Amino acid sequence: MERTTTQNESAQVVEQAAQYLTFKIGNETYGVDVASVREVINYEKVFPIPSVPDYIRGVINLRGEVVPIIDLSFRFYGKKSVETKMTSIVIMEINSEGEMMHIGVIIDAINAVQDILPGDIEHTPEFGSKIRADFISGVGKTDGKFIIILNISRVLDVSELSDFASTMK
Repeated sequence: MERTTTQNESAQVVEQAAQYLTFKIGNETYGVDVASVREVINYEKVFPIPSVPDYIRGVINLRGEVVPIIDLSFRFYGKKSVETKMTSIVIMEINSEGEMMHIGVIIDAINAVQDILPGDIEHTPEFGSKIRADFISGVGKTDGKFIIILNISRVLDVSELSDFASTMK
């Protein structure tokens, strides 16, 4: 016998909160879906690579794997981040043409992992943001504060990041 769902049962479906790792860059709070985060490490020496755009800080050796490091402050605002004892590197897992890659991003400070309900995320505003609109998937509201939810696959688009010829002009 098939069971039918009543209207009251449908109304009781609870929105599932998504989890976001939140962090600071300058005075702004950003969030990325925790599913994209492999790990967070303390800032360590980044080995520079010659002839790459300034937002590519260089590489680190993470347990035998060479991981490129992106300076999000420079990527967003054109200003190199200043390392402090709060500076961290978030290792992200990015799908590039069907292959999983690890890319690290330098952030000023980790905040927390936040649960945000889909209903508490607004669409990307058409104005007011200092970073490219395609980098933002929405603005979350939690505890009376705003969190800029990043579209990390756009921020770390490997084909764009590696297009040195157009970024060096």
